Amino acid sequence: MAWNGGVPMKDNVAPAQAAAVDIEAFAKNLAQVVEQGGKALAAYMKPREEGQVQAGLSDEMTDMVKTLGEVLGYWLSDPARTVELQSRLGRAYLDLWGAAVKRMSGDASTPVVSPHANDRRFADPEWSSNQFFDFVKQAYLLASHWADNMVEDAKGLDPHTRQKAEFYVKQVANALSPSNFVLTNPELMRETLGSNAENLARGMHMLAEDIQAGGGDLRIRQSDSAKFEVGRNLAITPGKVVFENELMQLIQYAPSTPSVLKTPLLIVPPWINKFYVLDLTPEKSFIKWCVDQGVTVFVVSWVNPDMRLKDKDFEAYMREGPLAAFDAIEAATGEKKVHTIGYCVGGTLLSITLAYMAAKGDDRVASITLFAAQVDFTHAGDLKVFVDEEQLKVLEERMAERGYLEGKKMANAFNLLRSNDLIWPYIINNYMRGRAPTAFDLLYWNSDATRMPAANHAFYLRQCYLKNALSNGQMTIGGVQLDLKSVKVPLYNLAAREDHIAPAKSAFLGSRFFGGPVKFVLSGSGHIAGIVNPPSKHKYQYWTGGGASRGSLDSWLKKAKEHPGSWWPNWLEWIKSHGAETVDARVPGGGKLKPIEDAPGRYVKVLS
Repeated sequence: MAWNGGVPMKDNVAPAQAAAVDIEAFAKNLAQVVEQGGKALAAYMKPREEGQVQAGLSDEMTDMVKTLGEVLGYWLSDPARTVELQSRLGRAYLDLWGAAVKRMSGDASTPVVSPHANDRRFADPEWSSNQFFDFVKQAYLLASHWADNMVEDAKGLDPHTRQKAEFYVKQVANALSPSNFVLTNPELMRETLGSNAENLARGMHMLAEDIQAGGGDLRIRQSDSAKFEVGRNLAITPGKVVFENELMQLIQYAPSTPSVLKTPLLIVPPWINKFYVLDLTPEKSFIKWCVDQGVTVFVVSWVNPDMRLKDKDFEAYMREGPLAAFDAIEAATGEKKVHTIGYCVGGTLLSITLAYMAAKGDDRVASITLFAAQVDFTHAGDLKVFVDEEQLKVLEERMAERGYLEGKKMANAFNLLRSNDLIWPYIINNYMRGRAPTAFDLLYWNSDATRMPAANHAFYLRQCYLKNALSNGQMTIGGVQLDLKSVKVPLYNLAAREDHIAPAKSAFLGSRFFGGPVKFVLSGSGHIAGIVNPPSKHKYQYWTGGGASRGSLDSWLKKAKEHPGSWWPNWLEWIKSHGAETVDARVPGGGKLKPIEDAPGRYVKVLS
């Protein structure tokens, strides 16, 4: 292995970039890096000095230190275990050093450890061809596996602590990956030398901007926000807001067909995000597609709440959300029966609403469709890391101060679930390569976070994630004890196979708690792409059949039939099987409700 001015080179091959470095330009750009770094630090410190941001460790960081301390305490409490812990890593590094020496001598050497085939961090050929980078890569992988095993083999940890430790170890490992640093990433090294560090100067400038935009916290830009505007090129399906209250606006979309299905459709999206994920560009819009298939579509657009709505609890969201929408839809169309869709936590709310309605003898719902939604939280995935009694008490104290949970808190939690996809690639691209992100509608929506009222969010986390009260028959709303078995309407339960927010295993288990006929469908991809998958794209696949929603998801999948492309037409066929009668198309405002404003309305445009 050769070196040139401290820069590692491939065996017997000198990088062309090294000879092209302009020392004067390089030094000038490094000066820019220092200057912009000072601005980034000032943007970070200013709100803390002024008391606008609390100084010190975040609540999440405090919990991580405590959790990992419990793991470390297990290994250090016994001298024999301490020696074993050290020996494991020592043996692994000795094997790596032996392989490295063998390769340096010119002999063939098999890697001691290799990255997972789907690990895109080490895709560049130089991670293997360059002996220095190959050694760094393998040393990192060995340390990561050692840390994973340290948690796995720590006896006596309760299941929740173990899950938290596994999650936190993964986050630390992801953060310390050599792919995240210029000197240990061959791609970044080449780009830095080739541009005379201009990439770092641009990146530090963007970092300062993003910390300032985040009010002292880093708000990573995932998309070119200047290219999008809600109501201009996103959420542009024609329609009218026909009803509103403090918590939501109800949008009725204009028909595009001469006749429509007699039974209208209500979509209840999550209040954690904004509804227009189902109405992105016209080519991706599930709402527009439904309208074009002859469905009268109504959508709840939740408000972005502030301190004034701090006492709006889960019952308020039920009464002023779906229940108020049912009344409004009847006034607008004259129809008592409504098909319903609930997405993510909107599906949880809708399921609770239907259980409440069943207890009250209210039969206005013709069918329910769940998109990546949970009613049982036994297998709720890594989001449960953030939910235990101690963390909830701290969170409730923080929410009491403001009256709501800041949108960025929830967005950060979701991004951490896939940090190697949603955090570190953007840190590398934005701040080390100095490249502005491209315009991507889905990532623009992902960063358009919303706040959550304190009372509502506390109920949701405690009753669903902590107590799993709904599926256990222990949840009470409005003085009514809920029983999902009393919900007898047909259910189309759609899960996404790679979902990290509402895991498919969790959604599958939820099917068995309903009292009516269930059709379980599994889509390819994840929580968003598995849902927003228009037929025209010919992407992914979905599975149907598989028998009753009993046993395990794996056993169901073995019997299921795979279909290429989008599940949307399959769902429409199912809807029509529960009422194919048509009527003349309905114009928003044609009934008792008069239009308030054009879709997408005011509420969705309020920023956090």
